[in-house]
Amino acid sequence: MKEHHNEIKEMVKQKYDQIALQDLPAQPASCCGSNGEETKVYNIMSEEYTSLKGYHPEADLKLGCGLPTEFARIKKGDTVIDLGSGAGNDCFVARHETGEAGKVIGIDFSEEMIRKARINADKLRFNNVEFRTGDIEDLPVADQTADVVVSNCVMNLVPDKAKAFSEVHRILREGGHFSISDIVITGDLPAKIKSAAEMYAGCVASAIYKKDYLEIIEKSGFDNLIIQKKKPIVVPEEILKNYLSEEEITAYNQQDHRIFSITVYAEKPRATCCG
Repeated sequence: MKEHHNEIKEMVKQKYDQIALQDLPAQPASCCGSNGEETKVYNIMSEEYTSLKGYHPEADLKLGCGLPTEFARIKKGDTVIDLGSGAGNDCFVARHETGEAGKVIGIDFSEEMIRKARINADKLRFNNVEFRTGDIEDLPVADQTADVVVSNCVMNLVPDKAKAFSEVHRILREGGHFSISDIVITGDLPAKIKSAAEMYAGCVASAIYKKDYLEIIEKSGFDNLIIQKKKPIVVPEEILKNYLSEEEITAYNQQDHRIFSITVYAEKPRATCCG
């Protein structure tokens, strides 16, 4: 099982290294973001950041599925950690909310994404934003560092989601909270989609049942769980035809929506006093 998990991580890492090395108009097809003419599915999951203060277009690779920083209740002076920070998009929005008194740490296991994010931060002369290479299942962060954790369409890519959320719990201070956007499913997906590496790296094939996802969060020790936003994800036929026959596409499209983007909020409880 561990070897299989490592294979998945390496496949996802290579995919996002490749995206980081390309300019936005040339990004390859991905369910989380693509600008390829053959698919024309640039924004099937990503949401529009342009209305958010602190947004910098050069850091937006259109790879998300929500706007977690919009819902994250970040205050001035907070320490915010972004898991799967990419080119720095959510970090820079979070930095606007924390102000110069706060701190933002972006973590990504793609060295090329980290390199791109650091270049963007240097251009913007942000001294309170840093980027670290690391695995979400074993975060390079000390216990109780963060006031707020955000993440955008990344946790579903992690093979051991329970370990990932236990790490979120560890790095949050007591009373801290997270706001995470992710992909979940409410019904079975065709086997041909779930077995496709491209669809895994594109955030669809790796999604788990919504009830299981929320149960993992609760078992990790979080309270006051709230679904802040939910939207159906429609995978266009330009993508489906790469994996399914016409008959299978017809059958798939006749089903109710089974893929959703959700933004989830939860809090790490404060310790109760001793007896």
